[in-house]
Parts: sequence; structure tokens; C-alpha cells
Amino acid sequence: MAILGKIRERSIFLILVIGMALFAFVISGVFDGGSGSGFETRAPIGEVDGEELSIAEFRNQVDFSERNFNMTSSQAVENVWNQMLRSTILQQEFEALGLGVGKSAIELVLSENPNFNSDTRFQNEIGQFDVQKFIDFLAELKATNPIAFEQWSNQEESLKNSYRQTVYQNLLKAGLNATEKDGEYAFYSEGNTVNIQYVQIPYSSIPDSLVSVTKKDIKNYIEEHPSDFEVEASRDIQYVLFEESPSLEDENAIKSSLEELLQEKEAYNDVSKLTETLPSIKSTKNISEFINEYSDIKFDSIYIAKGALPTAAANTLFALPEGEVFGPYLDNGYYKLSRMLDRKKGGSVRASHILVSYQGASNAASDITRSKAAAKAEAQRLLRKARNNPSTFSDLAKEFSDGPSKTKGGDLGFFQEGAMVPNFNDFVFSNRNGKIGMVETDFGFHVIQITGKEDVVLLATVARKLVPSEETSNLVFNQATKFEIAAQKEVDFVQVAEENKYSVRPVKNLKVLDNNLPGLENQRRLVQWAFSEEAQVGDIKRFNVNSGGYVVAQLTNAVEEGLSPVEEASARVTPILRNQQKAAYILDNYSDNDTLEAFASANNVTVNSAAALNTQAGTLSGAGREPLIVGTAFSMSENEVSELLKGQNGVYKIKITQSSKAAPIENYTFFINQEQEKYRSNILSKVFTALKDSKEVIDNRAEYY
Repeated sequence: MAILGKIRERSIFLILVIGMALFAFVISGVFDGGSGSGFETRAPIGEVDGEELSIAEFRNQVDFSERNFNMTSSQAVENVWNQMLRSTILQQEFEALGLGVGKSAIELVLSENPNFNSDTRFQNEIGQFDVQKFIDFLAELKATNPIAFEQWSNQEESLKNSYRQTVYQNLLKAGLNATEKDGEYAFYSEGNTVNIQYVQIPYSSIPDSLVSVTKKDIKNYIEEHPSDFEVEASRDIQYVLFEESPSLEDENAIKSSLEELLQEKEAYNDVSKLTETLPSIKSTKNISEFINEYSDIKFDSIYIAKGALPTAAANTLFALPEGEVFGPYLDNGYYKLSRMLDRKKGGSVRASHILVSYQGASNAASDITRSKAAAKAEAQRLLRKARNNPSTFSDLAKEFSDGPSKTKGGDLGFFQEGAMVPNFNDFVFSNRNGKIGMVETDFGFHVIQITGKEDVVLLATVARKLVPSEETSNLVFNQATKFEIAAQKEVDFVQVAEENKYSVRPVKNLKVLDNNLPGLENQRRLVQWAFSEEAQVGDIKRFNVNSGGYVVAQLTNAVEEGLSPVEEASARVTPILRNQQKAAYILDNYSDNDTLEAFASANNVTVNSAAALNTQAGTLSGAGREPLIVGTAFSMSENEVSELLKGQNGVYKIKITQSSKAAPIENYTFFINQEQEKYRSNILSKVFTALKDSKEVIDNRAEYY
């Protein structure tokens, strides 16, 4: 209280200090080149060849994606970035080509879009799209509903972009054509074949001890093939998780608090100055007020079927006599105490229906032209067919129903009283299971089959979430803090963890925009720390876990953007270099074997055969994929024996035993079209990838997310 008094006494002084600080903050922005608002001008979310991508627009789109597409923040950020990058790069290309969208193009897009051409507001007397009607509509919209007009403007821009992409794609396709020679080549590539005999010395048959791959060899290989070894910046960490879970004592305390509600108790009322008797869950006269006072989940007056009750307690709860109480019991992270309030026999019904609509009925489709009388007659016809053979009801609904449930054979599932319109509701709840009948509603005529009935109950439940107590939370915090301090003092993070019987979890190859760790979600702050300038390999830091608890993490490795380090690429490069050295070893030691038989004998292997090879296949039976060996075979003559050839899986010597050429055909149109389709396939995607590679793209997402 003394401290609060001092603060009150000096409140004017504090206000002045805070005011001066804010004033200095704002003024500093004026003199340091910042914006007029005094806030620091921040970098855009990214750049493409110097063109800035707006952070404000990016954030709006991320928020929209999260709200409307149920994306996580990291998913939305990635999705919007890819869309914005694609849009910007293509727009730059369109502008470079002078590819615009005029009035006639917009009219064409609108006239071909079913969202507009099927709207009766924009159709003329013969049902065709009338662009003038659409223009008049926009003029009225602009005057009466500016927000809706702004939405249309955004949609118009989207339609323009879509049209430009279509035109651009068509231009690309028009420039990619296959010639007569292309078709002829494709025909002979498939039709020309060779049969060969070959001897293979697999690289795996040469001991690794005969060759030696050094770090320098690996480094040279990486530098000679830079495009194959470009890597993003990445980090490796290891961490110990301290979960903040309720203890057995916490569980018992929550159960005890619920058990107290089973008995009435006396309490002193400070207002009335009297001792009052507080009701129990069983004796209370105002159950909803009681539940709302003592439960973490408010009172719900919805009746539920047995299948909706907690599996472990369903039988007991459903069989409770009215007024009786069951619990405490555990359900989905809550301890609960439930009282039976009411039971409805057949309170939930399952039904199927065949809707026969008519022109003018509610929600009738535009293509329904039958009269009300015709609809009634059709419904009566279907009613007779259904009653004569109830097992065909589902098929009749699929064929004749005008309702959205027709695809499910008319099945509406289970529903409770009041869920359907009155006439429909009255029929299903007043008739027995299996009854078939007909009712009329504003939607038309319904042929109904009642397919199931089940009882429902109304429970009043006090629920207490199973959460750790303050004592448990403090204990977890102390454990995490002690481990963090001890791990920072010692040399070996893993050793300290093992001494305390904690499990260490390694995480490899974290990327700068990652959000989740394996088995641990929403650790963006940890990832940002790992990529920050302040974090050095070996550093240790503690982070909060959203679900409760702490992570103590150590940065164990840092790889910067560029060429892959030797250590990272070793597993990939070493087998390649070993095979190259083994190939050289085989060539040095066995090149004097002129025949296949001599080569095979010298290496204790057999002569193999491969028939009907063509250049499209590139695979040798018994040896695997060997396009270079197959291609070489087509450059040789019959009975010719090759020199030793280096392949992907070993060193080969081959002999051509038969060569067959396909007979010429008069027309290569089929093969020309086949090649042309191959050239044009996914052309926009391929061109976008090429354009992206040619651009200077700066990605600043990690500064904001």
C-alpha cells in the first residue's frame, strides 16, 4: 500500500515523463528520415527485380486465408507468398510484352463466365448475356453500394489477370509446334530396336578399400556442380521438453471439488448476515444457474442420443433415472458430474424423403416447370411405388427427388423435433418407424420414409477442465530453469539431460520460416532465435510452450545459404566419386580383354542378353537403368563389340547381335501431335519456373513472421 501511495503522489511526474518519451519517439522520426507518423519505415515483404511487394497487402491476404480457408498462419504465409510471387512475375512479363486487357476482352470474359451469363439480371429477352445491362448494374452499384462496387473492382482485376494468363499461355503454345522430322524421330525412337549381349562388372563388386575419397575430392565435386548443391539456410537444434501436465494431486483436487457438489453445505452470507444452505447438484431447483456457477462449460439444453455420450460412461449415463447423478468421470480432458433431467422416447428420428417441387415453390430450381397439381400427382405416383416396394425408396430418391439429399438416396440422417418445417416434423414424430407417407410444405410435396428412431436424454453437467495447479506449474518452471542454468554451465547438453533423466530430442534441417518442430507445434520464436545473429552454435535458451510448459533448446549446427558444406553433401557425393574411381580401376585392369567371353571370364561373371531395346526405354534387363549404354548400342553395327563403357551401375562391354529398323509409314501425324502435346504440357508452369529463376527475388518474410 505504501508503494501505491508513492505512485499516486508522483502520478503527475510519471505522466510528464511518459509524455516526453512519446514526444521524443515521434519527433525522432521527423529528423532521422522516418515517416511523418514517427514510425520506422520497414522493409517490404519482398522484392522481385526491385519491385516491392506490399507488406500491408500481404498481411491482408494472409488474414483472409486464415479466416476463410482454415489455414494455419504458416500455411497462409507460404500460400500467399507463392501467389503474390507468381502474380508479380507474370505481371512484369505481361507489361514487358505489352499484353493488356481492353473493353472487348472484358466483355468476352463476362459473356463466357457462368457466374454472369446465367444471371437473369444481365440477360436480354432471348436469354443471352447483355453487356449494357451489366454496365447499368455497375453504375447503380457504384452509386448505392460503394463497398460492393469495391468488391467488384477487385473481382474485375482478378478476371483481367486470369484472361491475360490465358492469352499468354495460348501465345506460348502457339510458338511450340512439332515438325514432320520431330514426328519421324519419335516414330523411329520407338520402332527401331537392337538385341545385345553384355557383360557387366558392378561397382558394388569392387571393394571400397581399393579406392579413396577425400574431403578435398568432395569439395571439388561440389564446386564443379554448383547447381546440384545449392542449399537454403538451415539450423539443427536439440531440445528438452518440460510439459506442464496436471499431477495426480491436481486430478484428485478437481475430483474432490466436484464431489463437494454432491452434498448440500452451509455457508455464511455476508449480505444477509445469515447462514444459508447451499443446494447440491441433485437438490438444486435452478439447475441451469447451478451449472453456470460451478462449471467451466455453460448449461446446454440440447437433448442428445446415446451415441453422442462419452463412450466409457455412455451406458451408465443413458440409464440414469430422472434426477439421479453420476460422477465424477473423465471425458476429453474434463472431470464431469452429470444429472439426468429428462428423457424423450423416440426424440431423435432418421428419415429419407423424395421432394417433388414445382414452379414457384420455395428454393425451386430454375429448370423446374411443372405445376403444383402436376407435382402432387407425381408425388402420389412415387408414394404408391415406395409403399409397394419400400426397399426401392433410396433408388427412387436418387432418380426422382428435386432435393439436395437425392445423392444420398434422400437420407436426411438423425434430427430432433423442431429441425424440420412443421408438416414434415409432425409426420415423422407422430408415426412409427418404417412408415411411408406424403406431406406438403412450401418446398413442394415430400414422400417420406421413417428409417429410424432413438431415445434422447437431457443432462445437466458440471465440467471442470483438468489443468495443472499453480504448484505444479511452479515446479515445472523450476525444473526447466535449473536445467537451463546447469546446461549453460556444462560443456555437454546431452550429458546434463541424461544426469537428470530428461529425454533429448534432436531436430535437423530447420528452415527460416518453419513454425513447427517434430512433435511440438507453434515454436516460431524458437526458430527465429535459431536464425538470429545473436545465436551461436552451442547457445542454449528457454522458450514457452503454448499448451503449457517449456522447451530448453540448444543450437547445434548452422548452415548458411549457398553451396552445401562438405559434411552435409558427403553422403550424396561419396558414392558418386567411389564409382568413378572404381570405373577407372576396372578400365585400367581389364581393358585388354577383346571379347565378351574373355572379359566375363576374367571377372568370374556371365554374358547376359537384352532383347528389343529402344532409345525410349534406356533400361537393361538384369542391370537397371543405363541410358548411356543403350544409346551407345544404337551407334554400333551388328556383331560389333564395344570398348569398356562406364555406366551408372557398373562398367560394360557390349556386342550387337541384331539390329532392326522400323518400316517407314506414310503419315507421321499421330507422332507429330504426340510430340506437340508433350512440348505444350504444363507450359505456363515451366515458363514461370524459368522466369522465377531469372529474377532477383528478395524474401523478407522471416522479418515479419
